[in-house]
Amino acid sequence: KILNSGEFLSKFTKFFAERTFRFLEAYAYRLKHENIDLKSFLKNKEISSKKYEKIFYNEILKSESFQGVEIFDEYYITTLFNSLSENKAIVNSLFDLPEGEFNGFENEKKQIAFNFSSIVFADWIFSFDNKLANIISEKALRYDLTVPFARYVVQHQNEIDFPFKRYQIQPVWRADRPQKGRFREFFQCDADVVGSKSLWQEVEFVQLYDAVFNKLNLEGVTIKMNNRKVLSGIAEVIGAEDKLIDFTVALDKLDKIGEDGVKKEMREKGISEDAIEKLQPLFQVSGTASEKLNLLKDLLSSSEIGMQGVNELEFIVNTISEIGLQTGTLEIDVTLARGLNYYTGAIFEVAAPEQVKMGSIGGGGRYDDLTGIFGLKNMSGVGISFGLDRIYLVLEELGLFPETVSANTKVLFINVGEEEALYAMKAISKLRKEGITAELYPDATKMGKQMGYADKRNIPYTVLAGGNEMQAETYTLKHMKSGDQDSVSFTELRAKLM
Repeated sequence: KILNSGEFLSKFTKFFAERTFRFLEAYAYRLKHENIDLKSFLKNKEISSKKYEKIFYNEILKSESFQGVEIFDEYYITTLFNSLSENKAIVNSLFDLPEGEFNGFENEKKQIAFNFSSIVFADWIFSFDNKLANIISEKALRYDLTVPFARYVVQHQNEIDFPFKRYQIQPVWRADRPQKGRFREFFQCDADVVGSKSLWQEVEFVQLYDAVFNKLNLEGVTIKMNNRKVLSGIAEVIGAEDKLIDFTVALDKLDKIGEDGVKKEMREKGISEDAIEKLQPLFQVSGTASEKLNLLKDLLSSSEIGMQGVNELEFIVNTISEIGLQTGTLEIDVTLARGLNYYTGAIFEVAAPEQVKMGSIGGGGRYDDLTGIFGLKNMSGVGISFGLDRIYLVLEELGLFPETVSANTKVLFINVGEEEALYAMKAISKLRKEGITAELYPDATKMGKQMGYADKRNIPYTVLAGGNEMQAETYTLKHMKSGDQDSVSFTELRAKLM
């Protein structure tokens, strides 16, 4: 009853926002499993801030759920509560760490190490109010890698040479109900360039998408592209400039709720019937990229910003057409909007092959002033992201994972004795200097066992170097699949293995 009361939610939500949910979850565990009168506790105005912290700290220590959290010292707990009690938003942090390693939390000096999967977003929280979970994720955990990257650029603007490129692979969090393809915690693989407005960056990112999916042998991927300037132009033409965000959010749901659903949502947001009627060509657009561009040119001929977007799309499409793609297909999707409002130019979304029912496996776009929220104006950037976890599910469903993902040994030298092993190891050292992965079987055991070892590890070649080979300064090279073998000098051996 208490959990479902508006009074509880109001006070409990404020409690979460001010003190970070990772401590409160421990208290919540006690609330759920023991008869704690939280309502009376919250109503007690006599409790001072210091008492409040002490009570809460003691409750944490009692909680069985606390095993996933490591507190460095009691002083830090008190300091943290004090620093957060001023209603400051806990925003995502970005620090100058080696190799693009950025922390998910705000405090720079000390952190709380915890097992995310065991204590964050406990199911009971979601069971009574999803808004609470949204507040938690907004206030405490890193939503994406792009905004923290923008902050990093601002902090180090005097040390960075622009245009500045970086890639980063780290976890992010969303307030979501876990199901196939949807996660509360997942990995993003980001690549960004800041400090240049050149459309050649967009061209390179399309190629990057294509190169990665080609390397993964993932065929049938569609790289969808649109431009926020095109969407702004459409809103201008239909007379809904003041409803741009509502318009784009509704339009972005076309593949989920269909044409009628989009129109219904637009009406609910106050977009007029006349404006919706002018959008009709967009709902039925089809054909090649050139045909879609021609439709947009006709529709947006009176909008300067809209035509800028069309011209940018045309440059990227024509350039990619000249260069060519290996695996992916570049497609203009005039209804693509993407939910993040910091995009200002080209926007991308990558769709998995049609036979796999999965949401987008990548996305990104250009942001002209994202660094402006941290005080650095007019620093244009563009970036894309790969959804590692969803890509994993797609590869798994299509059976595209190789039998082994390790860098395999190219040649195994058979061990037949101590002197022979020394002779083999001299050759191995030379081969390794040439970049050829070679190894010696460590024990002088039965030949069949060593050959079986090479076979099980899919090592393509074996080398036998016994007494006869040592006298002749040669090696017997065997191709494991064909069974063919040759007596070769070291120079010939190296050439065959290169």
